[in-house]
Amino acid sequence: MASYVPTTARERQEMMETIGIKDVSELFKAIPEEMLIPDDALSAGLSEMEVARTVREKADKNRVFSSIFRGAGSYNRYIPSIVKQITSKEEFVTTYTPYQAEVSQGVLQSIFEYQTMISELTGLDVSNASVYDGATAAAEAITCCVERKRTKVIVSAAMNPETIKVMKTYCFGADREIALIPAKDGKTDLEALKALLDEETCGVFIQQPNFYGIIEDVEAAGEIAHEAGAKLVVSMDPIAATVLKSPGECGADIAVGEGQSLGLPMSFGGPYLGFMAATEKLMRRLPGRIVGETVDGEGRRGFVLTLQAREQHIRREKATSNICSNEALCAMTAAVYMAAMGEKGMRKAAESSYSKAHYLAEKMAEIPGFKPVFNQPFFNEFVTRCPDASSLMKRLEVAGILGGLPIHISESEGEKGSAGTNALLWCVTEMNTKEEMDTLLAILAEFGDKKGKEVAE
Repeated sequence: MASYVPTTARERQEMMETIGIKDVSELFKAIPEEMLIPDDALSAGLSEMEVARTVREKADKNRVFSSIFRGAGSYNRYIPSIVKQITSKEEFVTTYTPYQAEVSQGVLQSIFEYQTMISELTGLDVSNASVYDGATAAAEAITCCVERKRTKVIVSAAMNPETIKVMKTYCFGADREIALIPAKDGKTDLEALKALLDEETCGVFIQQPNFYGIIEDVEAAGEIAHEAGAKLVVSMDPIAATVLKSPGECGADIAVGEGQSLGLPMSFGGPYLGFMAATEKLMRRLPGRIVGETVDGEGRRGFVLTLQAREQHIRREKATSNICSNEALCAMTAAVYMAAMGEKGMRKAAESSYSKAHYLAEKMAEIPGFKPVFNQPFFNEFVTRCPDASSLMKRLEVAGILGGLPIHISESEGEKGSAGTNALLWCVTEMNTKEEMDTLLAILAEFGDKKGKEVAE
């Protein structure tokens, strides 16, 4: 009955020699050694109780913070209890690809509703059934932009650096050129964008708000891109989109983003959700699949897999992607979250995040050593200087606070005179209370005074 045919020892040796390694363990060198279970610990096998104990011991090393002031792509947001209640139902958790429409109407409808809400959120005509995460969505959008004589993509350096890394990997594999638009005072330098555009440019990528939390001039970027015959792709924050102009309103051809803020817990990094939407003109280039609404032979409303642009379903030379699945359960979670929160609820979360972030930024600017790096409008993330980020993080950890993300601002990115600034990227959401912020400010004030005395001495 077995259908699995393993490779032989000789074949495995040949594969290792081809990729330049001597042992299979080298494939896992990116994983910290302390997280690996030694081979001898498993050689004789472990009982269920022993395995559970081993896993608990490792899990206990995780630090759960009571107060979080860090974002940078993963956000601590309020999730209504109904979201978990609905998406934990067995019929949703155990379902996979809805190939048989006649027995998959519930799942197909949930995906259809998700697509509809993403289209409304982005202001674009059509959404696919989701991809793996926001970085993957941005990278997949490159292929949507590419044309026969246009294969170069231009990406704002103010985008999330992790997203840029994934995009570079995609471009390397496909032998495509990728160029970065430098940031000026924290924002995309639009004059530099004009200089980078040429007849080979297929797409311009910009993030709104950008990695530093700053609100970009997306409309101006779109006009510049379109004048050169390139498409505009906007990587967006779905919560911020409820109070800012949508990508569609700004003239974007494609919108992508990380859907973790839409009801998915941070969960130590995943699983997350990548959403994509585009104009009708680009509908057939979207990767993965699209669920459509139709009627059956008796005229009743029904749902089917309408378009599937991946290589498993159409001729490979015409496929725009080999992405193998959608994030159906994560997409359903986002749909339930958006339905539960509604337009007013999501807008309230955005407004609360904005007002609280500005309160904290104003108060923090009064503390010596924590002056803002950029003088730009921002949403709910902002960058400040920091006398000693490493020491501060340890001090905050003792108080159960996860502080801002330590980053390095170059002279070209920062305002004049901030060359080589060691800084912190702070984030505030609707989950942060005034008491939490005031506690943080008190610690920063104490820390700033201490550092100031050390400098004076």
